[in-house]
Amino acid sequence: MPTTTKLCDRFPEVPADQLIAGFVPPPQFAQVSLDSYIPDPAWPSQAAAVERLRAISSTFAQGSAPGGNAHAKRSLLGRKKKDKKGAKSKQNAGPGGVYLDGGFGVGKTHLLASLYSIASLDTTTPKAAFGSFVEYTNLVGALGFEHAVDVLSQFDLVCIDEFELDDPGDTVLISSLLARLAERGVFLAATSNTLPDKLGEGRFAAEDFMREIQGLSSIFEVIRIDGEDYRHRDLDQVPAPATPDEVDEAAASEGATRDSFADLLGHLAQVHPSRYGAMVADVDTVCLDDVCTLEDQSQALRLVALVDRLYDAQVIVVASGVPLDQVFSQDMLAGGYRKKYRRAISRLTAMASSD
Repeated sequence: MPTTTKLCDRFPEVPADQLIAGFVPPPQFAQVSLDSYIPDPAWPSQAAAVERLRAISSTFAQGSAPGGNAHAKRSLLGRKKKDKKGAKSKQNAGPGGVYLDGGFGVGKTHLLASLYSIASLDTTTPKAAFGSFVEYTNLVGALGFEHAVDVLSQFDLVCIDEFELDDPGDTVLISSLLARLAERGVFLAATSNTLPDKLGEGRFAAEDFMREIQGLSSIFEVIRIDGEDYRHRDLDQVPAPATPDEVDEAAASEGATRDSFADLLGHLAQVHPSRYGAMVADVDTVCLDDVCTLEDQSQALRLVALVDRLYDAQVIVVASGVPLDQVFSQDMLAGGYRKKYRRAISRLTAMASSD
């Protein structure tokens, strides 16, 4: 019988180069492409978005492979030359960045990961970085602002999934980071994080985004993507909490961890969020005992960061205690970080339903 381990026993040390190596699309988006995105005919903006991104990504290619395949050698907006100060300059005209604005579940992450794949095709070293808004804030926290700028400037393309507007401090931080990267000629691509009940307000998300990144608004081209959530996920349908016997059974499986919810919350405070991914890298199932409703904002935000890394790794969650849609208090779900918390509930629901 495999020995069940605890996340609370893990204190991963992640060198800076390994942190950067982790800035790739989640496994479920590792093989996607613009061709594999299937537009919904009922929403013409989806097909239009694919064609626009196809046109933009065509500038990645320089030259063609034998047989006329235009993917032998890749570059972004033309190969960038460095000036005397080391900054890159663009050779081609066109947008310096794209912002995919749309509702929840219309395939924005799929399209963003497709751009990453195109930029990285046929290269021996990564030419693109892909991470969530939170991962970039964590990276800056781990490396420091100037070091993060220098490290990310090595890429031709930086992708920011789920740009968040609910934390003014973090939004200004990442906006400043993007401004510095843009100055160095890095192409930027971002998505919004509009929630299901905000689908009709998607167009305002772009305006909010542009207001927050005033210095970048002139280089971003907004690409609107309308549509319905292809996952048809109902946030009200949350699996019932696991029984103690069900947690016991799941914890006995290969690749499982088991922790009390209270102990895990305490442990997360001792590990930098940039290391959460390494902490769960080889985990298949996370078992939690006695999940309760959180009232502390710091604990809740750390839990959100962990949930994002578990979701990216497609981990199964088996938890006893309160239903997972009650892990955040009603005050939190009505407050400034509600987008983060509702996304976390959605992801916890998906992971708890996949066992």
